Amino acid sequence: MKLEFKRIRQLRCAALAIAALPMLTNPFPCPAQITLSVSAAASLRDAITEVEASYKLTHTRLEFQNNFGSSGTLAVQIDQGGLADVFFSAAEKPMDDLAAKGLIVAATRRNLLQNTLVLITPLDSTLKDFQDLTAASVRTIALGDPGSVPAGQYGRQTLASLHLLNQLSTKLVLAKDVRQVLAYVETGNADAGLVYATDARISSKVRIVATAPDSAHDRIVYPVAVLKGTHNEAEARDFVESLRGPAGRAIFVKYGFTIAAQ
Repeated sequence: MKLEFKRIRQLRCAALAIAALPMLTNPFPCPAQITLSVSAAASLRDAITEVEASYKLTHTRLEFQNNFGSSGTLAVQIDQGGLADVFFSAAEKPMDDLAAKGLIVAATRRNLLQNTLVLITPLDSTLKDFQDLTAASVRTIALGDPGSVPAGQYGRQTLASLHLLNQLSTKLVLAKDVRQVLAYVETGNADAGLVYATDARISSKVRIVATAPDSAHDRIVYPVAVLKGTHNEAEARDFVESLRGPAGRAIFVKYGFTIAAQ
């Protein structure tokens, strides 16, 4: 009887030791991963992806989930309840619209970048400037939909300022975002297009024919902000602030952006 009782006690002790083993081998469990959802203008795709990869080297708990598109469309998605932690727009108006509805953390808003609007063509094109767009040989001109694409709004303003909009209205083919404009010109589905200089820079299939005068359109500014309702506000704030740091700035400049004066 004593032997049986001793055996039971030994088995209980062994069970307790096994149960405690995970605590001994991992006394400090790893913190949970956090995913930041970033809604960003299509023109930021390459730069922001590299910025995030660099940031993750020192913030190993973070993952990023990106939603790229036209700034106007992204703002509508956010307004309609789309989940996001950070909004990075290619124009001030979409951010202003969200701010007016109390959907951004106002203190985190930063006008971070600036860009330039350019006229692009396929490599074999003979076009030399905006005026050449009126030639009969030019049948289609790709432009972001001005209703939701900031580059399209700037492009429309530019054509109007140069007194070309009425003449070219039947040639315009509207795209869902600035990267689709680039694709139309790359594939020869458009004879010309209006994109940001940063978009033209990443393609070996187009050439820049002319640069739109700054006076011909609104200032091209990229604001960024943390969105209200995020469950990761501290992490989102840190990330947004890091975009202005040396590492983030260097990457944006590498892709052709200009850092906006603060």
